[in-house]
Amino acid sequence: MLLPLLLVLLFLLIPPVYAVPANELGKSKKIKEALAETVAQQGVPGIVAAITSSKGALAVGAAGIRKIGGNKKLTERDLIHLGSCTKAMTSVLLATLVTEDKLTWETSLLEALPELKGKIDPEYYPITVWQLLTHRSGVAANAANWWVHGRMEVKKRRLAILKENLKEAPTLEQGAYHYSNLGYMIAGCMAEKVTGSSWESLMQKRIFDPLGMDSAGFGPPGAPRKTDQPWGHAWSGERWSPRQFDNAEALGPAGRVHCSAADWAKFIAMQLPYGKNLGLDRKTLDKLITPRGTYAGGWLLAKRPWGKGTVLTHSGSNTMWYATVWVAPNLDRSFLVATNSRDENSPAICDQIIGKLIRINEGN
Repeated sequence: MLLPLLLVLLFLLIPPVYAVPANELGKSKKIKEALAETVAQQGVPGIVAAITSSKGALAVGAAGIRKIGGNKKLTERDLIHLGSCTKAMTSVLLATLVTEDKLTWETSLLEALPELKGKIDPEYYPITVWQLLTHRSGVAANAANWWVHGRMEVKKRRLAILKENLKEAPTLEQGAYHYSNLGYMIAGCMAEKVTGSSWESLMQKRIFDPLGMDSAGFGPPGAPRKTDQPWGHAWSGERWSPRQFDNAEALGPAGRVHCSAADWAKFIAMQLPYGKNLGLDRKTLDKLITPRGTYAGGWLLAKRPWGKGTVLTHSGSNTMWYATVWVAPNLDRSFLVATNSRDENSPAICDQIIGKLIRINEGN
């Protein structure tokens, strides 16, 4: 009798596994078929796409190959590069620091980094965390050179890039919208200063680990020179050229995260009705999606009939990948797609796939 009793106790201790309904399995098949058709018609290396909810990925599909010139198929579990979709994650990271009173949304650059006094133009002193996250700080779009100081430890490197790029007075109007990767790196510097940890360590500890995003990491997916994960591809004018490369490490807070579609869904679920919230209350989560203009904390906002109201969206690319996500809180759904390639057609291709995902979700 002891063994059966132990088995019963073990069963009670094991958390229930969410079973994918049969209709969701059918949706995965439809997604794969739609992606295979797109790969064949558009001649792109590969695509991964998913329909997700508060519970995570509901239906996922993939088509194509990991690397042009090879024969390894792209799978729905493969890692995808998120590019600027990383910005929503950096915004959540800052929100955790605000919740702990390490920063406020109105903390100024000089308050967080007083050592910058006399080393950058004074017009930058008052720019705030929220201005940086909503692209209204007047900071240039990019650093003059993201690759300098390569031998410096990454926190020091980011701070050096900050100082060098903020020496001269701003040429952009503060308070007006100007998309800025450099602004997100500066927000990352503020997080690094008040915690003493690198942005990468903070992301791992505060975002990836609590959400169970085991596949998440930084830079190009996979081992160097291996095809254990997809490679990115750039269009040379005649053909796709595979590249296992990424943005400079210093740019991390603006766009250097990779993960699987299923793990990306775990993060996106934070803005869905029943998603895990990392201890952030609804007021804080709402702040992240309350825009100045149309841009909030790593999200563009719009209204769409299919989403029954307000939806969130963002795209990202490191010039070798392209990713797009649409989030519909009123539907408890999000729709995401990523290609392991980037050219002038990539935005339209991904938008077309998003449209197909929405129709598949509706049963069409």
